[in-house]
Amino acid sequence: MSGLLSISLTGLNASQAALNTTSHNISNANLAGYNRQQVVLESAQPMFSGVGFFGQGTEVSTVKRVYSQFLAGQVLAADTSRAEFETYYNQIKQVDNLLADSTAGLSPALDEFFRGVQQVAADPSSVPSRQSMLSNAEALATRFKAMQARIQEVRDGVETQISQVVGQINTLASKVADLNNKIVSAQSAGPNVPANDLMDTRDAIVTELNTLIKVTVTGNTDGTINVFIGSGQPLVMNTDVFSLNTAPSATDQNRVAVGVQLPSGGIVPIPENLLSGGELGGLIKYRSESLDEAQNALGRIALSLATTFNAQHQLGQDLQGTMGGNFFGSLTSTMQNLPNLLTSAPSTASLTTSVVDVGGLTTDDYVMSFDGATYTLSRTSDSGVVYSGATLPTNVDGLSISGTMAAGDRVLIQPTRFAARDISVAIQDTALIAAGSPVRSVAASTNTGTGSVTQPVAESLTGILAPAAAHIATPITLTFDSALNQFNVSGAVPATIAYDPASNAAGTTVTLTNPNLSFAIAGRPANGDTFTIETNVGGTKDGRNANALYAIASAKDLLGGTATLGYAYSQMVSNVGTQTSEAKVNATAQAGLLEQATAEQQGLSGVNLDEEAANLLRYQQAYQACARCIGIAQSLFDDILSVMR
Repeated sequence: MSGLLSISLTGLNASQAALNTTSHNISNANLAGYNRQQVVLESAQPMFSGVGFFGQGTEVSTVKRVYSQFLAGQVLAADTSRAEFETYYNQIKQVDNLLADSTAGLSPALDEFFRGVQQVAADPSSVPSRQSMLSNAEALATRFKAMQARIQEVRDGVETQISQVVGQINTLASKVADLNNKIVSAQSAGPNVPANDLMDTRDAIVTELNTLIKVTVTGNTDGTINVFIGSGQPLVMNTDVFSLNTAPSATDQNRVAVGVQLPSGGIVPIPENLLSGGELGGLIKYRSESLDEAQNALGRIALSLATTFNAQHQLGQDLQGTMGGNFFGSLTSTMQNLPNLLTSAPSTASLTTSVVDVGGLTTDDYVMSFDGATYTLSRTSDSGVVYSGATLPTNVDGLSISGTMAAGDRVLIQPTRFAARDISVAIQDTALIAAGSPVRSVAASTNTGTGSVTQPVAESLTGILAPAAAHIATPITLTFDSALNQFNVSGAVPATIAYDPASNAAGTTVTLTNPNLSFAIAGRPANGDTFTIETNVGGTKDGRNANALYAIASAKDLLGGTATLGYAYSQMVSNVGTQTSEAKVNATAQAGLLEQATAEQQGLSGVNLDEEAANLLRYQQAYQACARCIGIAQSLFDDILSVMR
């Protein structure tokens, strides 16, 4: 009887354990990160008798989690990518909304400004037209500043968020290490007593950590886990935490870089391309791939406009007869002395830059370094070298760099980053708008041929004098020599201009080098016909330079001489729009992949209430059957006692 009773008791205890576990599963069915548990039963050691082995019932081996490391890894991979794309999209759509706004964007202000320039070209002496041009210029500068301020606001938010996310990563890493310690203590009773609920809690924290930065998890024999980020940088090793921290970037002191906190207090930076996945990866990727380019592209338009407009404005004369100055305030590259590679102290370099070719300007930032013999100019985005030589570059990506550097010095050069912030209108007096040309051509009244010379245009300030009295030192005369088919030139270089009426009568363009003027000669001049190029005294109604200023709107000066100012802005808007669309599509697609991976994982590890309800009935019936066996054993024992009496 005792055998029947003890066997029934083992079944009763096993059923009770299964019922408890099933009840635990049902209670946690809606708990995120919970993995259903199962009771693992084994047959008890059988007893040998002369006729064979008789079973001794069952025993509970352990309570295990239904868990797949492979499926869990798929969920982590899908989730960290989803978080990265969503973060990227949420950030870039702010800039996309700004640029694409038909009223707040740059295009309306740019069009209105050149419309004002056109009005001055049509009526150079009109004060209202000139005032309108200045007002439109101020509005354009204000629009540049407003857009730059909004983009900078987004940038400041990104820098703040990066620091906050790093703090959250450290907090979660500490929790993982603490749970590692608790799990080791809980499982000290033996290998078959896993701390299932603590492991679920730890996995939930790892999942949350994975949404902040992509992690790789490995397990240890004692139940602890190791967590790695990047290319293998440890974040948690057993119960040790390797905290992250932020510090000014080595290539830009105004942006934060993420690194490993050393016990000594220093920080070892982690390359940005290794910090992928999660919110942190999305923020860093957005900052380097989209935000930098968008802000620099806007600055490139501002810098190109100011440079080309000022250069042309200086070639005209204002209402006072004086050569024009800068219409927009001068814009210079932002310089930042970085730590010297030899001394670690701030560099002492003193550099200046000037734009020599707006078509060569890019959206890159650069670091100029000097090792004592060689100057090296590298892009900050990919460290690509764009110049290396024994002297500072004179024309690289549209820039000329001059100044002094000591051995080991490094300088961050941002040619366009803050140009939109710094652009301003340099003149306030309408009379200072240089709408007229400084020179004019006059045909002698004694000419007998049909030759003509168009009004000359100044190509540069070479040979042009600033004083109001005379813009060229002496009048230039062009006298035609029919015998030699040439114009003899006095007062300029070159001294002769070849011209054959038989082949050039339709018109040919001529350029003088000193002074640097261009004009066209056409027709059939007679021998001795003379044309004079002289200072355009009193040219208040002359709008030739204003026309040249207006032509800047349609000139393809940007992007290697392929784009106008308006097209460059449209391309900027298009690029940001494309990146925004791609980020949205990627985020949506990744959310779908996460849903699929989660469904597969939950199909194995999730709690199915229908299944658990069936288990309740099954284990209840088993419990009742075991109880019935105990009742039978008790009845048989009572029968034996009654016989004895």
